[in-house]
Amino acid sequence: MTFDVTILERTPRERAAKLVLQEGAFTYTREDGGSIAKTFSIEPGGDGRYSVLIEGHSYQVVLVGNGEVVVNGRTLQVSVEDPRKLRGRGSAERGHGRQTIASPMPGRVIRLLVEVGQEVEAGQGLIVVEAMKMQNEMKSPKAGKILEIRTSAGAAVAAGDALLVME
Repeated sequence: MTFDVTILERTPRERAAKLVLQEGAFTYTREDGGSIAKTFSIEPGGDGRYSVLIEGHSYQVVLVGNGEVVVNGRTLQVSVEDPRKLRGRGSAERGHGRQTIASPMPGRVIRLLVEVGQEVEAGQGLIVVEAMKMQNEMKSPKAGKILEIRTSAGAAVAAGDALLVME
């Protein structure tokens, strides 16, 4: 099972990653390409508390709510999305919260159609990526504001690379 994970620290730094869970093992791949693969077990403790054992190291995890998770006393803001569920969602469900727009395929960024701070409408063009000599304009899934642009015109991108973040 694969999940898109975003971890927000108490600083403005944001880390996006892919989390793959398979029968007592996980692979956590950060957007910078770094990867961790380990075995784990998890036991519920009630009231949103869990004991997680990762290769002999114990972690106490508390799900506080609103995406807030406390791991061994350290508070993190975490967003976990199942990409399979995003495909079938209606526009009303997609209209809330922070969203990362990722490249659907490897290619090259041809044009950025927006800038940081710009307000956009649902369906408005955001970025153009060229793959196999075809230009693909990625459109905004919702009305919102561009918070961050993580690429530039001419940059090579891989499938799944985060290109921009909007809210």
